Amino acid sequence: MTATTSTSAAPATPAPLVDATRDDASLRRFLLGLPGVDQVGVEQRAAGLGTRSIKKDAKRWAIDTAISMVDLTTLEGADTQGKVRALAAKAVRPDPERQDTPRVAAVCVYPDLVATAVEALKGSGVHVASVATGFPAGRTSREIKLADTKIAVEAGAHEVDMVIDRGAFLEGRYMAVFEEIQAVKAACGDAHLKVILETGELATYDNVRRASWLALLAGGDFIKTSTGKVSPAATLPVTHIMLQAVHDWHVRTGELRGVKPAGGIRTTKDAIKYLVAVHEVAGEQWLTPDLFRFGASSLLNDLLLQRRTQVDGHYSGPDYVTVD
Repeated sequence: MTATTSTSAAPATPAPLVDATRDDASLRRFLLGLPGVDQVGVEQRAAGLGTRSIKKDAKRWAIDTAISMVDLTTLEGADTQGKVRALAAKAVRPDPERQDTPRVAAVCVYPDLVATAVEALKGSGVHVASVATGFPAGRTSREIKLADTKIAVEAGAHEVDMVIDRGAFLEGRYMAVFEEIQAVKAACGDAHLKVILETGELATYDNVRRASWLALLAGGDFIKTSTGKVSPAATLPVTHIMLQAVHDWHVRTGELRGVKPAGGIRTTKDAIKYLVAVHEVAGEQWLTPDLFRFGASSLLNDLLLQRRTQVDGHYSGPDYVTVD
């Protein structure tokens, strides 16, 4: 990938950001005043960037970069402490036979398994992320959502992935969603907050743009596409819209916020398409685990196989990596 500067302009919004959250009416005016998304345009651009050919040294760099951006995730009812420890070991040494393989960014678990992950990853530099706020549906009281968050943070989570109240958002109760994100952000303390929009339930690209800006206004450190439990999950067009939002936020405020697509990204080819989108839509500055993550489990396996292919010059086969 060659360095370029994004030429996307910040959207012409109807009010300064300082006034956008003054009250419910101001927030509504701001969000409904955001420019509509050109559906055909964003889908064509996503498809076009997805055809970019990345080869040789650039491909090896892209694979290593993608590995370093993975939030290695297990979010199943049958999760055990042993499974989390095994996942932590893989996070630190994704390919034990290749010591130069990058470690992943984080291990993501439920709140009750955070302490296990923290202990297993102590001193490794790999973060522990925890879903919270009644994940994945979020259909519980704010008190329980905040308690869920505090349990994760007190157990040592560096990052919290919250779900927004999609019902409230779709009803147009934007201030209720805004205030809940703010409350969870406060409960996070020093932990970073990733705000899951569950874009597959938002119905339109315009809603994705509004939800992205709402989460940024409320203090989300990352905006995340999905829980991985709803279809469709992450898509390139939706991720384009979210990348544009964090780029435009940076233009207007000077602050850097991140994006995390999650769910359905399983192959190296897919991951590279997302990295191209990051570079072209947000900018080269976002090509770091601090500002872009993949929420995934099976993706890492394919990245490791393709990395071996690049290094060894032949395909190693799935028997050479652990299968989650």
